[in-house]
Amino acid sequence: MKRPLVRDDLRSMDGYHSPQVEVDVRLNTNEAPLAPPEEFQAAFLAEAAKVDWHRYPDRVAKALREELADLHGVEAEQIFVANGSNEVLQTLCLTFGGHGRTALTFEPTYAMYGQIARTTQCRVVEAARDEDFRITEPVLEAAIESERPDLLFVCSPNNPTGTPESREVVELAVAKSQGVVVVDEAYGQFADFTAIEMLKQSEAPESLVVTRTFSKTWSMAGVRLGYCVAPPWMLPEFEKVVLPYHLDSLKQIAGRIALRFHDEMEERVTQISAERQRIATALSGLGLKVFPSQANFIMFRSTECGVDGDELWNRLLAKSVLVRNCSKWPGLADCLRVTVGTATENNIFIEALEGAIK
Repeated sequence: MKRPLVRDDLRSMDGYHSPQVEVDVRLNTNEAPLAPPEEFQAAFLAEAAKVDWHRYPDRVAKALREELADLHGVEAEQIFVANGSNEVLQTLCLTFGGHGRTALTFEPTYAMYGQIARTTQCRVVEAARDEDFRITEPVLEAAIESERPDLLFVCSPNNPTGTPESREVVELAVAKSQGVVVVDEAYGQFADFTAIEMLKQSEAPESLVVTRTFSKTWSMAGVRLGYCVAPPWMLPEFEKVVLPYHLDSLKQIAGRIALRFHDEMEERVTQISAERQRIATALSGLGLKVFPSQANFIMFRSTECGVDGDELWNRLLAKSVLVRNCSKWPGLADCLRVTVGTATENNIFIEALEGAIK
């Protein structure tokens, strides 16, 4: 029987993959090292017991949007909530992208920008970061002038390098671009600067969108919940492309309850940041090239120790420690990325790494 043909532009594409294998220590997907506080589960179950299962969820997630707005000091009309920040990115591409439109990324960076843009039939242009993995102003200006992007993606701190971007770079992108400037702050709680502050100004940019996720700091990767802060005029446009009732009742409950534990989550950010520094010091002591990070992960290069990235990744896997192999990414030869885990997991990783490079 003859198979129907998929779209021509999809045939040469691969899906997004991150290895999921059984190991003792899994540090490859930048998840939070600990579950939410114990009180979270009890509060969640109590709220879930009140759900009207036969009714659709609140279509606009009003209560959750209001509480997120309070958290960031903005208006509820500036908050859009979705199934992970990836659905936010997809919604942006569906709203502002499409056939004949251009998306601009700065490589190396999070692969889903290009993936989602291409699946929504955008033309994707990749500009290069500098040797420190930052976006330079001359490259930014030249790319905007030559490509006139409809969507411009800035990941800050950048995944997989951990590099934050400056306010000056974001302001320049907003000033020069005629399209939407998307600042992805999946790891924003670990950084010195957040572009959300720009959306709280009396004359806030009309083209700036800042995305956030509950997967990292809020310890809720299993829930798949994300949101963005955007100019109010954009939200009615998002409603034209997003599926009706796309955010189920349980996600909305989980998000609202998580926000009750803001102080605990901030304390965890401090703890993770301290562990990140401890790991970085240990890796540098082993002779590895360690790249500065303002996220919950560290990228490092193995070649200084005479072991290529693929080989080192396999040696760690043989010791039941899984990290992310970035060696095949453009500009990241022999680079691996390790998530900051618990103190015990981090100790196991460091010990395994010591054995792997000898």
